[in-house]
Amino acid sequence: MSFLQGKNILLGVSGSISAYKSIFLLRLLKNEGCNVKVILTKSSLDFVTPLTFSTLSQNRTYVNFVEENDNEKSWNNHVELAEWANYFIIAPATSSTISKMVNGNADNLLLATFMSFKHNVFFAPSMDLEMFKDKSNKKNIEILKNRGNHCIEPATGFLASGMHGKGRLEEPELILEFLKKTIIKELPLFGKKILITAGPTYEMIDPVRFISNFSSGKMGYYLAKKASEMGADVHLISGPSSENINGFNIKLKKILSADEMYNECINIFPKVDYCIMAAAVSDYKSKSIPKEKLKKEDIKTITIELERNKDIIAKMGLIKKKNQKLIGFALETCDELNNAKLKLFRKKMDAIILNSLNDEGAGFDFDTNQVTFITEKKSKKISLKSKSEISKDILEEIINM
Repeated sequence: MSFLQGKNILLGVSGSISAYKSIFLLRLLKNEGCNVKVILTKSSLDFVTPLTFSTLSQNRTYVNFVEENDNEKSWNNHVELAEWANYFIIAPATSSTISKMVNGNADNLLLATFMSFKHNVFFAPSMDLEMFKDKSNKKNIEILKNRGNHCIEPATGFLASGMHGKGRLEEPELILEFLKKTIIKELPLFGKKILITAGPTYEMIDPVRFISNFSSGKMGYYLAKKASEMGADVHLISGPSSENINGFNIKLKKILSADEMYNECINIFPKVDYCIMAAAVSDYKSKSIPKEKLKKEDIKTITIELERNKDIIAKMGLIKKKNQKLIGFALETCDELNNAKLKLFRKKMDAIILNSLNDEGAGFDFDTNQVTFITEKKSKKISLKSKSEISKDILEEIINM
């Protein structure tokens, strides 16, 4: 899965013979899982048709400010289009379009939307060799770049004029590569490594039976997915769970027991920037495990001697490096805030996320959660939301630490 999955992208197409390449770019964006809306200039209609883009994007294609259907006029709201989009790509961008972008000449829907877009825009120039080298055109490109927009440099090759040189629209695959490399560097967790644990552990009492808890792993999996979308390199260590993960840049390691989770965590922890311990690790395990299944007809009662599992977070608290952040979870049923704070200090964590089974919509196997994010200096209540939204809030709190 791409970190662009689910992102809203505007694709602007201006009047160049290379406009046909924007069709292939649209297909690539859809393959990334993007929602795409296309805005065409009137001059681009000499080279491509709205029907092609509408069919491939599965959205309306926009051309004019006002459209007329069955003698009724409707307005295409450029402000709504700009607010809808996460990213805006103009490919091809002709010399005329680039000039209008610089001077604020909003004489078509594409330019009006560009001026209403609140973020930096990706633009891919396409024109003949001499036009591209023209001083006024080069100056306009530099102005747009200095304003923070991203120029996807044209390629060198044979041009429509028959000449050979720099000016042809870059290939769609390379435009997409430029887009992804630029976006990921701007994500808040780019370059950061995060270890996240999820799910329960199984502590065997014989070859087929085990002690465990009701943890589904959903919170840890949502955290891993959201962290990957924010640019992090994620190590997810998961106990048995029916959850699936297909996030970008996630390394999943499946384990069974608390001992296995301990070994994986202690091995990976020194290599990461953040560690979020969302797993519900069993506190105890059977002291001995028979090699054969216990037969119920052979015994009427059974006594299982338990011993403490290693405390993974406490161990990490002792080996924590200067710049690492260690975050734990506390699932409590009474005197929740005080118990969570005691755990925070006792295990030398940087933050702890409090779950209470007394809160409606929180706890095991819910798709929602409400938590309290606690550090040494503050406690912040995060109200009931989906676990996906809660994950984003938690990660933003961690970044702000």
